[in-house]
Amino acid sequence: MSTLQCLNQVQAKTYFSVLQFGACADGKTDNNKAFMAAWNQACNSLGENGVLIPTGISFQYIDQLMINGGGSLDGEGASAWPLNNCSKDPNCPPLPVSMRLDFVTNSRISSITSINSKNFHFNIFACKNITISRIRISAPEDSPNTDGKHLGSSTDIRILDSVFGTGDNCISMGPGSKNININNVHCGPGHGISIGSLGGSQMDADVTGIIVRNCSLVGTSNGIRIKTWAPSYPLLVSNLTFEQIKLRNVSNPIFIDQQYCPSRTCDQKSSSSVKIKDVKFTQMWGTTKSQVAINLQCSKSTPCERIDLNDINMGYIGQGKGPKGPISITSSCANVHGVASGKQHPSSCL
Repeated sequence: MSTLQCLNQVQAKTYFSVLQFGACADGKTDNNKAFMAAWNQACNSLGENGVLIPTGISFQYIDQLMINGGGSLDGEGASAWPLNNCSKDPNCPPLPVSMRLDFVTNSRISSITSINSKNFHFNIFACKNITISRIRISAPEDSPNTDGKHLGSSTDIRILDSVFGTGDNCISMGPGSKNININNVHCGPGHGISIGSLGGSQMDADVTGIIVRNCSLVGTSNGIRIKTWAPSYPLLVSNLTFEQIKLRNVSNPIFIDQQYCPSRTCDQKSSSSVKIKDVKFTQMWGTTKSQVAINLQCSKSTPCERIDLNDINMGYIGQGKGPKGPISITSSCANVHGVASGKQHPSSCL
């Protein structure tokens, strides 16, 4: 065998399916040994190797799960993104999530990378007491629905010291998210850090105890956003803190949208029944591409209460001039009660 042939053989990519090692996606079988066997075989074989987990297998009902080691999850999303027509078809089949955790408790995920997911990179559902740290997520800015981490019906979740660049929300927190701590996360590109959308289902649970601190967002289409459907089912969103947030070249730095409507067929006269209260935006500074830097659009029937703006300092980098000279940034409030203190640029509408 020639040297070139030998090199080509070594560099060939090989996949080791967990099914080959006895995994079964029946919702009952403990696949721990099969996963470990496939992982060990891939790590101990020459060349560029991967572990293949077919559709139907996820991490469920596990206590003290640990995932680490510095490896990568490659979703190979470019092959599937053109097939994503969910913006037009509400009945579209969902594309695979790179890593899904359901009913997982007392666990830790650290020091791994997720690349080009077909759908969400990580989906965390009905989990409790999980620490996610030193995670790097990467997907193109125009890749659809590639949320970095989506949380729902989960409690005591910590997301720390990570870098997310993706085509949708860097972190999205859905109904039932409680006691979530996000610290030292860099986001960009992406749609920012989002709570919602909320109130779309009668089964939606309250959202409370969210802390986002010491984070940066660069070039995102939103900064910090809370969004609810209208009309909606009743729901409580409370005790939220966003503190020490750096924003550079973002749109909609601070945005409460209780008329969330990604479709043009929504009834703009309808009102959200989601109650938002006790929300603090503290020490948020940077630059915005939007003329309305602080946009608090709350529900007519269920106004926002106890919204606190403290030390907000945003500079405008958008284009254009008005009849009286350069365009200056503003804030806009509707159906919201709260207070503003410290530096306020733009001037507060509270």
